[in-house]
Amino acid sequence: MNKSQIIVSLDYATETPALELVAQLDAQKCRLKVGKELFTSAGPAFIEKLVALNFDVFLDLKFHDIPNTVAKACAAASELGIWMLNVHASGGRAMMSAAREAIDKSNNQPLLIAVTILTSLTNDDLNDIGVSATIDEQVLRLANLAQSSGLDGIVCSALEVANLRQQLGSEFGLVTPGIRPAGTAHDDQKRIMTPAQAIRAGSSYLVIGRPITQSENPLQALLDIETEIDSVNTD
Repeated sequence: MNKSQIIVSLDYATETPALELVAQLDAQKCRLKVGKELFTSAGPAFIEKLVALNFDVFLDLKFHDIPNTVAKACAAASELGIWMLNVHASGGRAMMSAAREAIDKSNNQPLLIAVTILTSLTNDDLNDIGVSATIDEQVLRLANLAQSSGLDGIVCSALEVANLRQQLGSEFGLVTPGIRPAGTAHDDQKRIMTPAQAIRAGSSYLVIGRPITQSENPLQALLDIETEIDSVNTD
């Protein structure tokens, strides 16, 4: 059983380079994330290839629509054999509950998590769409809504983890992007944490892309991060 807390983000435009990277990884040492660009290019068949290689797949499509449409999309995604998928919490309780019910009826029952507020948004952006709360307030509100709707967790900034863990309890999943191992480039990420810092704060899973995918030795980069995480878990 895969117990890895590392999710490698396959940020590729097409299938071929993604599979070349995957061939260098260990399915017992990480999980994989496939987002909109790669899924649109490569399709469901690509997901099935990853599953056939024994990788746990996080399908990061952020469904957001009327409850019936999202429920059917989640049911279809579940049948691909994925490990986790997500929806937008701002779709509301009825939509998230419908997604939960659809997954619970599927042959495969992946984890269901929610996106609260996109990390690209500012307080001014929220005001533009009529939300008077601050980002922190809205994130917590939507996280509580997702939890009470039966979801398994949320995607959040690593910098939000400590407060959310305190508010939401120890069992609720917190999936955090923006992770950069010590000594690696920050790239375009501004609000970052190291793997050790994020796990210590309460992250359940870490989404990591370029520090692994652009490494000269992706497997060694992965193993180094695993060692860093293990040093926290064994404290």
